[in-house]
Amino acid sequence: MCRVTVVPALLPGITATAVRTPRLTQQVLHPDAVDPRAGGEAVLLVHGNVSSAVFWQRALLDLPADRRPLAVDLRGYGGTDPEPIDASRGVRDWSDDIAELVTELGVDRVHLVGWSMGGGVVLQLLLDHPERVASVTLVAPVSPYGFGGTTGLEGDRVHPDGTGSGGGAANPEFVAALASGDTTADTATSPRSILRAFYLAPDSLPLDPATEDAFVASMLTTRTGVDHYPGDATTSDEWPGAAPGSRGVLNTMAPTVLDVSGITELAVKPPVLWVRGDADQIVSDTSAFDLAFLGSIGAVPGWPGAEVFPPQPMVGQTRAVLDRYAASGGAYREVVLPGVGHSPHVERPAEFVAVLTEHLTRPPAEPAGLT
Repeated sequence: MCRVTVVPALLPGITATAVRTPRLTQQVLHPDAVDPRAGGEAVLLVHGNVSSAVFWQRALLDLPADRRPLAVDLRGYGGTDPEPIDASRGVRDWSDDIAELVTELGVDRVHLVGWSMGGGVVLQLLLDHPERVASVTLVAPVSPYGFGGTTGLEGDRVHPDGTGSGGGAANPEFVAALASGDTTADTATSPRSILRAFYLAPDSLPLDPATEDAFVASMLTTRTGVDHYPGDATTSDEWPGAAPGSRGVLNTMAPTVLDVSGITELAVKPPVLWVRGDADQIVSDTSAFDLAFLGSIGAVPGWPGAEVFPPQPMVGQTRAVLDRYAASGGAYREVVLPGVGHSPHVERPAEFVAVLTEHLTRPPAEPAGLT
């Protein structure tokens, strides 16, 4: 059974539909002309952390309607039920939710598009249900080995317990700003300031005020606390003093529980498109949110040095996994947009939709390399 949920800041032509599944009720955004229950194939857009499906609205309107574009709010975000997040399962609470959603909508096979944390979610769904996936598009995706606490292209943990990742890595001032519903740009850690400084490239043109307001409102739908963002943490004797817990958002991406590099072993490998900006400060080999990199530039005190705790090569890890994916029978294409930060679909919407549409129409039969 579906019900319509009122959502602020929807663009004209976008409808929000709530879809009840055995797991929870999930909100789906889609163009007015698109029936989310029409069956067949669909394109499902999955947002990242501290956001919602609202960030996909322009893509929903610009993608061909016959591709049936849909965008889902993950649990704990947007209009989807705020069920607790069991981080001991990695990102599987979300990927299992999506699998149930696809079943409820009668979709035979789905083209998955995952942004940032959502990239890890769609790769987990591919790993668990490859027969249901027609293609994958990764947009500035989290490393296949999670966020923080790993080194090298094989994603080796710096410490067995994942120290340097998880709920303890969050900025408490940013968490407090989310919890209080701060819509200002009065501090560097307000959602609006973070949107401007890190979701977009440093030299990006400002968003128009209505769009920026919609994105800030989307960010503020993020539920906070130990069962949501950022999650819990445990103490560690090793720098920086915190290891992942078992509940909440950031712990789902700890290297102790997230490793989707097994996609290289799938018998059937759908084509993959990887889109990223060359000015991304969030998912980067020099990420401003990686405690090890912050330690290396003196922003987090006590860093023990690169030989003990090197920064995580996030982009390098993704490329290494995709290279193995291609070498074992798959195909992928990497598209790098110059001057773009963490949100290619927001910063260069026309270019993003063009490359995604091409992927849906003529996916690579073999690695096409960097473009």
